[in-house]
Amino acid sequence: MPCDRVAAPRPAGAQLAAPMVPAGNPGGRRRRQSRVTRETKRPPAGSGPLTQLVRFGLLQARACAFAGCLLAGLAVSSVLPLPIPRYDALLLYAVAVTAAFWGLRLETGREVMAILGFHVVGLAFELFKVHMGSWSYPEEAVAKIAGVPLYSGFMYAAVGSYVVRAWTLLELGLTGYRPVATALLAAAVYANFFTHHWLPDLRLPLAAGIVAVTWGAWVRYRVGERWYRMPLAVAFVLIGFFLWVAENAATLLGAWSYPHQEAAWAMVHPAKFGAWALLVTVSFVLVATWRHRAAEPRGAAAG
Repeated sequence: MPCDRVAAPRPAGAQLAAPMVPAGNPGGRRRRQSRVTRETKRPPAGSGPLTQLVRFGLLQARACAFAGCLLAGLAVSSVLPLPIPRYDALLLYAVAVTAAFWGLRLETGREVMAILGFHVVGLAFELFKVHMGSWSYPEEAVAKIAGVPLYSGFMYAAVGSYVVRAWTLLELGLTGYRPVATALLAAAVYANFFTHHWLPDLRLPLAAGIVAVTWGAWVRYRVGERWYRMPLAVAFVLIGFFLWVAENAATLLGAWSYPHQEAAWAMVHPAKFGAWALLVTVSFVLVATWRHRAAEPRGAAAG
């Protein structure tokens, strides 16, 4: 969970009211001011480490709701007889989940459109990678283009949904963030996933570049009544790790297969953990840019 705890923001101009004491009693004034200081530093009720950890876990679970629904669909479809090909059933299921999230106001219309953007970006990525033999979708399906079932784009949409919902639920804020430099590095990361099939793989230099460009950048977030912060690069690594764990579960359930998993399931190579940590930067930059543009006044956006 959180790295550093930081003080909650105080409204501009707000001051702590010190109790009135007689002018000739400086000792009493110091004792009363000391008592006031101790009271203001006292942690809120019900904010112990274990309580905060549970709260943080529940917020993360809510942010992962879309991804959790997809994993549940993969699990159920792997054991339940279906009247149509499994990949086609998963596509219909993913569309229904998206509609349900919008209908229940778990995601706004703008958020759904942003997440569908991830679907398109992810589908293009899948078409290329499957063509190059990086992984495959062995089952048959009607809604399948060049070996890629259309439901696969929703897995990238799930990553986008997590970032969007976590930003809202945890009230994320950024300090020291360099949007242009980070966006350029993220674009290079995305391009390298394509070009490394012919050119040298720049994964390690790009990872070093991400660390350098995010040095001093912090993510500030709220759990209950407390505010915390962690380095932005650490957030990328943590999200990448859990995505790698989810990828192991997804391949076990037959969502797709790597070449070394075709005969029998085996753990996804740990190197994919680093790949996910890098790919998260792309998702983060897309959501950060989208949120910045959405927050702009209409006149400014038009200009």
